[in-house]
Amino acid sequence: MADIGDGATIAFTTSTFTGSWKTLQHTGVARASVDTTHLGTTTAKTYMPGDLYDPGEISGTLSYDPDDQPPYNGAAETITITFPGGATMAATGFVTNFDEPSLENDVEMIASVTIKLTGSITWIDAP
Repeated sequence: MADIGDGATIAFTTSTFTGSWKTLQHTGVARASVDTTHLGTTTAKTYMPGDLYDPGEISGTLSYDPDDQPPYNGAAETITITFPGGATMAATGFVTNFDEPSLENDVEMIASVTIKLTGSITWIDAP
């Protein structure tokens, strides 16, 4: 069954930043493929999976509040995304980019944030 994003949250454990998020997207994980091709290989290259994966990034937009800034100069901390229905994704991460909004008449101020994940991702199914 497909869900919609209504009710999703993101929480920063140490800084306690939450924000009013409009969008969240995990770029996904990436894993290296190690080229094992050698001079005796014929027909096609061969590969083996790398041992480590890159946990990716989380990018998002939020309603800008100048009195509630994301921790763009903070240390790495546990960041948890809770999906509609209660499943969670948690990883250590830190803010790598924070773009403040343009200021326009009759337009909501929307900022964008990028978070680099580091280490393993923990997934917990909905209760």
